[in-house]
Amino acid sequence: MNVAIACGGTGGHLFPGIAVAEVLQARGHQVLLLISEKPVDATAVRDRTEFRIERIPAIGLPRLVSADLPRFAFKAVKGFARCQRVYRDFQPQAVLGMGGFTSTAPILAGRVRRLPTFVHESNAIPGKANRLNARLASRVLVGFEDCRRFFPRARVEVTGTPVRASLRSTVDCAAARRDLGLKTDFQTVLIMGGSQGAHGINQATLATLTRFAGRPVQFIHLTGTQDQNSVSESYKSAGIPAFVGAFYHRMQDVYGAADLAVARSGAASLAELAYFGVPSVLIPFPYAAENHQLLNAEIFARQGAAEVIQEARVDKDTLGSLIDRLLADGAGRRQMAARMRALAPQDSAERIARLIETSVK
Repeated sequence: MNVAIACGGTGGHLFPGIAVAEVLQARGHQVLLLISEKPVDATAVRDRTEFRIERIPAIGLPRLVSADLPRFAFKAVKGFARCQRVYRDFQPQAVLGMGGFTSTAPILAGRVRRLPTFVHESNAIPGKANRLNARLASRVLVGFEDCRRFFPRARVEVTGTPVRASLRSTVDCAAARRDLGLKTDFQTVLIMGGSQGAHGINQATLATLTRFAGRPVQFIHLTGTQDQNSVSESYKSAGIPAFVGAFYHRMQDVYGAADLAVARSGAASLAELAYFGVPSVLIPFPYAAENHQLLNAEIFARQGAAEVIQEARVDKDTLGSLIDRLLADGAGRRQMAARMRALAPQDSAERIARLIETSVK
């Protein structure tokens, strides 16, 4: 069958969508990926030549009284028309939206064609886009059981959040560290702020570096494009071994090399950290819609899989001392790792693929 997957806008939508696309293709189906016009989407899919990829105009919903409303309406109409043209050629038999307003026009165009339509919500609480998308979709798929209550009138399935095939592999820790130019016998801390980096996390981490100078501790720091140079210079000045990059294309090596992570708490990042069982310090993005990153993080904290610090309370002492305490407590980290793995999605992409298959008559 032919399946359209709308998955653009952020890595949290794109990478789980690609994970489902990989499974569908492996099961003999044709997949169309509908992404946003953002450069980050184009960069992420530039090597995915196995899929047909189309860019769909869309922007987030502004406030009701806003100068951006006309632009939103224009993009929405343009996106819907674009989907209609693409669908006439591709002839999808089902449509899956992975969230955000990039999914709205594809789901609506699928509904107009009376196709089975699905929306996936990765976070603990849905944003404005998926509250709307859920009204258009035949079925709602959620990453967390906690999210079910927000869709009382929908057919809801708890599927977890899919993890890409490239990540679902066994990683040799020492080899991964060597590939990153790091020492194999140093404790290794991963710092990452999501697909576009996080300036707040970057600055908070740099403030802790004097604590780790001269110790067998090293860092993998994925900065986003804005802070790469300044962060790299800070590690050099402190004399601390580090791999610093705006992003890294082999995230399985990054996760496999880490003893501990300091990260945002977007659902896709959490799914990947859980899959690899990386004990984590989570610093939720404070401006996320509906504060969903804090709610995501609290699910992991309640299970003893992660520690949570709100960004407003982060300083060099709180973050540095927490990293120190966790690095010193090997037994505690092993327990956190086991609890992390217990929260990992089990065959999430396969479950979604099967639901789509059974919906097509």
